[in-house]
Amino acid sequence: MAMYEPIRGCSDDDERRMADPIMKENINIGGGDGRMNDDVEMAIQPYQSPAGGGAAYMNSSNEEAAVASLPSKSRQQQQRLGSLDVFRGLTVVLMIIVDDMGGILPAINHSPWNGLTLADLVMPFFLFMVGVSLALTFKKPSCGVASTRKAVLRTLKLLALGLFLQGGFFHRVKDLTFGVDITKMRWMGILQRIAIGYFVAALCEIWLKRDCNVNSGRSLLRKYRSQLTVALIITTIYLSLLYGLHVPDWEYQIPVDSSSAPKTFSVKCGVRGDTGPACNAVGMIDRKILGIEHLYKRPIYARTEECSLNSPDYGPLPADAPSWCQAPFDPEGLLSSMMAIVTCLVGLHYGHIIVHFKDHRERILHWSISSSSLVVLGLVLDLFGLHINKALYTFSYMCVTAGAAGILFASIYLMVDVCGYRRPTIVMEWMGMHALMIFVLIACNILPVILFGLYWGKPENNILSFVGIGK
Repeated sequence: MAMYEPIRGCSDDDERRMADPIMKENINIGGGDGRMNDDVEMAIQPYQSPAGGGAAYMNSSNEEAAVASLPSKSRQQQQRLGSLDVFRGLTVVLMIIVDDMGGILPAINHSPWNGLTLADLVMPFFLFMVGVSLALTFKKPSCGVASTRKAVLRTLKLLALGLFLQGGFFHRVKDLTFGVDITKMRWMGILQRIAIGYFVAALCEIWLKRDCNVNSGRSLLRKYRSQLTVALIITTIYLSLLYGLHVPDWEYQIPVDSSSAPKTFSVKCGVRGDTGPACNAVGMIDRKILGIEHLYKRPIYARTEECSLNSPDYGPLPADAPSWCQAPFDPEGLLSSMMAIVTCLVGLHYGHIIVHFKDHRERILHWSISSSSLVVLGLVLDLFGLHINKALYTFSYMCVTAGAAGILFASIYLMVDVCGYRRPTIVMEWMGMHALMIFVLIACNILPVILFGLYWGKPENNILSFVGIGK
């Protein structure tokens, strides 16, 4: 298995190993074992009882000696947190379902604006897992500089991969062309958002924790209070900008055809604190900093009743459609990514519970309290007007989705790592180990593009059309 070992020190030998390409932990897409980059080491090592029962757990005094006596492959298998792989694999399955079935069943597709659907859980679930993995990967970073270097390298890889896959280089699935005008490349995307959340959370985990023992929930908060402070600061900045910035009138252009001049649309705003599709601060910041040409060209709000006759699906514009219906809007924008960082920090907290509490009941109790508190807080905020909104990644949306992720993770942990039911989830676990590869091949349409590109005679005679797919 491609495992990440804790960073033990910063000696010259360690530096040489980190400089050695063979020892580096790369994002593996097709080579090697193809597993996702953020494999983690368990805080406790499960083993099979002599009677052949479910997973049991060793006493801490005998832990290291017993594990050290095992073969390397066995140690790696036992050090893996099965529930995290299963959770990741389940999220991948959910992503595939909503991508393929969202057009057929709009109820599970992304919410056109306010509200929460099944598809809206995928992104925060991935971000939550990033945080949990980081707490285990960097639980003992003796050398902060080396750890930071590794975090920077992984971040740059994710950013580059995101730009290549989601920046517009690949066109529609059936359009066998590629290439992108850099002046219109989309800068943000799913992998870019994950990279931002990963980087900030990794720096917090490496540098912002106190050297003190943890024996209770209160002492856990004391040890990581600097990280909690960062989360509160980010949330405060986000809410201040979202509700405090003045959004002026703005305009955008839509190309008609190559022989005609683009059509210009004007959007009237002049408001502050609006969270509607047209005049929110999230879109304004992206237009000002990234440029409107670099935003996502198929806005989610084009599926609202004001903009689509087939709402909640895409469709023709109504006769009285507002001027903003076709305006570009990036669902992974700059301001909204701030709350995505907070989701990673919430995942960090759940990972800290694994690291510092060895008893299953304690872990599940702490997770349950945190998860239920987040869900209740998010629902109450929604009732008081701070709507649950995935496109804006509102604070209430962060609370509800992070809480839901915590509840699901605790449930899978109870089933897989406590009760030992790993065989029924072996497919999910495998998919979790290869999550990045599956995301690249399926969610980014690389595999469909390849299959559509293999044809005989003419492009319509391809493998997928032969089996009745994509006609």
